[in-house]
Amino acid sequence: MGVSADPVGLLQDFDEENELGFKLLSDANKTAAKAYGVKRMGPLPTKRATFVIDTDRTVMHYTASETSMDKHADEALEVLRNAN
Repeated sequence: MGVSADPVGLLQDFDEENELGFKLLSDANKTAAKAYGVKRMGPLPTKRATFVIDTDRTVMHYTASETSMDKHADEALEVLRNAN
C-alpha cells in the first residue's frame, strides 16, 4: 500500500498511468504524515519517506531521501526480501 498527501483524483490517475498493482491511499489532511513525523511546518510538502511496516504494525525500516527515488525502492525491497 502507498500513502500520499495528494488528493484521490491524482492518485487514481497515477495508478492508471503506472499500473502499480497495489492500493494508494490519500492522506490529504496529512494525519498519517504527522503521525510518522514526515509533515513539514506550514504549507511545505511532506518529506519524501518510505516505511516498511510489518503485519504487527512494527516499523521494520525507514528511508528518507528527497532526491533518490531508487533508494526508497531498493532499500524497501531489500528489507522485504530478507524478512522471515
